[in-house]
Amino acid sequence: MTGTFAYTFDTPAFKATGKVITSVAAGSSKDVDIAVDVAKKAYKSSWGLKVPGTMRGKLLHKLADLLESNITEFAALESLNVGKWPDNSLERPSGKMITAFELANVVVPQLMVAWKFGPALATGNTIVLKPSEITPLTAMRFTDLVMEAGFPPGVVNIVNGYGPTVGQAIILHPLIEKVAFTGSILVGRKILKASSESNLKVVTLELGGKSPTIIFDDADLGQAIECAASGIL
Repeated sequence: MTGTFAYTFDTPAFKATGKVITSVAAGSSKDVDIAVDVAKKAYKSSWGLKVPGTMRGKLLHKLADLLESNITEFAALESLNVGKWPDNSLERPSGKMITAFELANVVVPQLMVAWKFGPALATGNTIVLKPSEITPLTAMRFTDLVMEAGFPPGVVNIVNGYGPTVGQAIILHPLIEKVAFTGSILVGRKILKASSESNLKVVTLELGGKSPTIIFDDADLGQAIECAASGIL
């Protein structure tokens, strides 16, 4: 897909250094049309009812094995995505304790991909994914593993870009039958409105701030951070 993209955008600066990480190919509504067309053809010719559930399961297990075998690389990429060091320590290099939000945030972008990919692929659906323009790196690398695992071309499609362009094209597209979104309440309302004005897509939303936590002075800080992070996830 990257060869069709007309322009690029810079990822946000890595929080630890303040430097831009890289430029990422960005799509437009035309690229969404291409991705949907490819996904539709794959569903009818090499996926969906053409592939039994046992085979889909084998491919998903192989994908999981590949992700596990490349976990160090994904930890590094996710750290670039969100700005947390790729280790299991609760201490920054400066010795200051990280916050619960940072502890949880180190895994969130790739979790978003996994949560949405797994059920969709297991049930024989094809996917057009727009990662966050803030944290696109792990999703892009993940598609390499999808191909390596043996999923047919067109089953998984990534279109990077911004919400008002790529996101808007996805939620209004007449051939997309379901949208799953994690983000703000404002954008969630726009998605519901777009669904009602297009083809009444099925919509799954995970929105807004959540899991507020009050930690008292006498708390076990390590345990409190772990519990707060689990609540966010």
